[in-house]
Amino acid sequence: MLEIVITMFVVLFAFLAGGLWIGWTLAVTGTVLLAVFRDIPLDKLLAQYTWNILTTQELLALPLFIIMGEILFRTRLSQTLFRGLSPWAALLPGRLLHVNVIGCTIFAAISGSSAATTQVVGRISLSELLKRGYSKDVAVGSLAGAGTLGFLIPPSNIMIIYGVLGDVSIAKLFTAGFIPGFLLAGCFMGWIMLHTALKPELIPANERKVRVATAAEFLTSIRELGPAVFLILCVLGSMYGGLATPSEAAAVGVLGALAVAGVQRELSKAALKAIAVGSVQTCAMIALIVLGASILGSAAAFLGIPAAVAEFVKSLGLSSFMLIVALIIFYLILGCFLDGFSMIVMTLPIVMPIVKAAGFDPIWFGVFLVLVVEMAQITPPVGFNLFVIQGLTEDGLGYIARVTLPYLAIMVLFTMVIAIFPDIALWLPRYLSS
Repeated sequence: MLEIVITMFVVLFAFLAGGLWIGWTLAVTGTVLLAVFRDIPLDKLLAQYTWNILTTQELLALPLFIIMGEILFRTRLSQTLFRGLSPWAALLPGRLLHVNVIGCTIFAAISGSSAATTQVVGRISLSELLKRGYSKDVAVGSLAGAGTLGFLIPPSNIMIIYGVLGDVSIAKLFTAGFIPGFLLAGCFMGWIMLHTALKPELIPANERKVRVATAAEFLTSIRELGPAVFLILCVLGSMYGGLATPSEAAAVGVLGALAVAGVQRELSKAALKAIAVGSVQTCAMIALIVLGASILGSAAAFLGIPAAVAEFVKSLGLSSFMLIVALIIFYLILGCFLDGFSMIVMTLPIVMPIVKAAGFDPIWFGVFLVLVVEMAQITPPVGFNLFVIQGLTEDGLGYIARVTLPYLAIMVLFTMVIAIFPDIALWLPRYLSS
C-alpha cells in the first residue's frame, strides 16, 4: 500500500510542477495508478466512467448558475445594490462599510460563486467608499472577507460539486448553509462595528453619526433592491417553495437574470457573445476538474487508499475535535497552493472516509469544507478573491492579504464554533425534513 500512495503523490505533484492543468493531472494520475497496479481494460472503463460522471443530473445546476453569474456580471446590479443598501447601512455604526457585507450576502444568494460575488459588489462599492473618504484598509478587507460568502450561502457551486462527489443531497446542503452563512455575515458586521468604534478615523468625519434616511429615500432604496429580491425569489423561492428542484431553480434563475438584463437594456449582441464564451470556458474547466477528480477518486478507492489512510488516522487516536483542528490546518496550508475547487476534488476521496469513520455527519462536513475553502479564497499566494480585488484596486497581494487577516481569523474561529456546535448547520435541514 505504501508504494501505491508514494506513486500517487509522485505522479500528482510531478504533473502539477510541470504546469499541467489540474483536471488533466488528476485524470492522468488515476489512470497511471490503475495501469501500474491493476490489470484491467482501461479504455472501456474510462470511457464509461467519463459518460457516467458528465451526464450526472445533479451537475446540471452548475452550468446554469455559471450562466446566470455571467449574465448578472454584465448588468447594473452592483449599482442598484449599493444605492439600495446605503440608507439601511447608514443606520449602523460603521455606516456604508456594511454595504460590502450585506451586498455580498444578497448576491451570494443569487450567484453561487465567491469570485463573482466579490467582483460584482466590489465594482461599485470600493470606488464609492474610497471617494467618500472611508479607510481603504477596512473597505478592501471587508470586501475580501464578505466575498467568500458566495460559497456558503445557497445556491453554492462548491456545494454542488461536494454533493455530486460525496453522494450527498444538494438540497440539504443548501439548507444547511443558510444559518452559518448569515451568522458569519453577522460576525463580519460585528467586527466592522467594533473596529470603527475603536478607530473612528476609519470613517470620514461627516459620516460618523448614525443618520436616519427620509421616507422617500427608503422607498427609493426598496425600488433599487427590486432586481436582487426578484432574483432571490426566482432561485431560492422556487426551490424552497416546492416548485423546482435545484437544477430547475437554476434554470428559473437564468430566466430571471435574462429578464433583469433585458429591462436594464444590457443584452447587446456583444454582451450575449461574451456571456456565451465566458460560460463555456468556465463550464469546460470545471467539468474537466470534476472528471479528473472522479477518475482519481475511483482509482484510489479501487486500490484501497482511502480505507488505508482512514485506518492510519484512526490508529493515531485523535479526538474528534483534534481531527477537525488538523483538517483546518491541512486545508489552510493546501489553500496556499490550490484553488477551492481543486482542493475539494483532490482531497475528498481520501478525507471523506476518515470523516465518516469519525462519526461526522456528511451534511455538516459539507458546510465545514465550504468554510475552509472560503479561507483558501483569501489565503496568499493563490487566494482567488485576492486576485479579484487586485484587479479592482491594482494593489499588491501582500497588502490585500494583510488587511484581510481579521476576517480570516473570524472565519477560523467561526469554523471552530461550528465544530463544537454542529447543530448550527444541521438544525434547519433536520427541521425541514421532519
